[in-house]
Amino acid sequence: MQAPTTPESDDGYASGVRRILWLTLILNVGVCLLKLAVGLWTGSLAVMADAVHSLTDSLNNVMGLVVMRWSAPPPDREHPYGHLKFEAVGALGIAAMLGIACFEVVKPAVMRLFESDTAAVQMNPSALVLLVLVLAVNIFVAIYERRAGQRLHSKLLLADATQTFGDIWITLGVIAGSIGIWLTGWWWLDVALAIPVALAVLWSGWVVVKGNLPWLVDATAIPLDEIEALAMSVPGVVDCHQVHSRGLVGRQVFVEMHLITNAGDIETSHRITEEIERLLLAKYGPVEATIHVEPERYAENHA
Repeated sequence: MQAPTTPESDDGYASGVRRILWLTLILNVGVCLLKLAVGLWTGSLAVMADAVHSLTDSLNNVMGLVVMRWSAPPPDREHPYGHLKFEAVGALGIAAMLGIACFEVVKPAVMRLFESDTAAVQMNPSALVLLVLVLAVNIFVAIYERRAGQRLHSKLLLADATQTFGDIWITLGVIAGSIGIWLTGWWWLDVALAIPVALAVLWSGWVVVKGNLPWLVDATAIPLDEIEALAMSVPGVVDCHQVHSRGLVGRQVFVEMHLITNAGDIETSHRITEEIERLLLAKYGPVEATIHVEPERYAENHA
């Protein structure tokens, strides 16, 4: 049975999320470009690494817009299980881009360390003011997106806002280091900051891979014992076996099972399967369950 329509599939919800994603995308791109400009102006690899890290926010916004466009359509003849895996494919592409960006930041940082270029970084008060400005924009974006996500009950916006809040701490560290370079002239502080920030970019890419790879390889989405326990809690269920699940909890999960009931007719058995589907939907979000009902005598083979 097809899962009931959820708020995530409503046109008003989709248009509201897209509007917020476009706004935050514009702000995030502006932040990224401003950080990059400051990095090129001062020669600070740490600031340029932070710009690359801010690029992840922009890429997440783009990914969200792509998801809303390509993964939202209902299943069709060519894609009977829907289009949600487009989201995972795009996310892995973003992870690859982040890995390349990380390498491009770490390479010059290591070279600068060995060259001992004391004049490489020219930090100044104007650059610091610009960094504080972009920090303020980051804080605004994170708070705005979190409030919008809470209002629209959007897991996509809430997850993106959480990552933006994490970026704020990195930017604060870069600003503190930049102040230290300006006050002391210790150029090696830039390298000491650039490498950890680049590794943070690499970690962001790994988090993306870790979150999406199980979806692509059809790993178990919901522990099978949880599904069995839920099915067995429904009155009339005698046995539940050959349980499988795949997908991504919160987005779309497909569940298959064989069910034995003590119902004396097909209509009662059908009501039992509907109750199982309702419980799955209430606990795990969008779930499409395929339940094969077997005669009660089959229970002897699965005791």
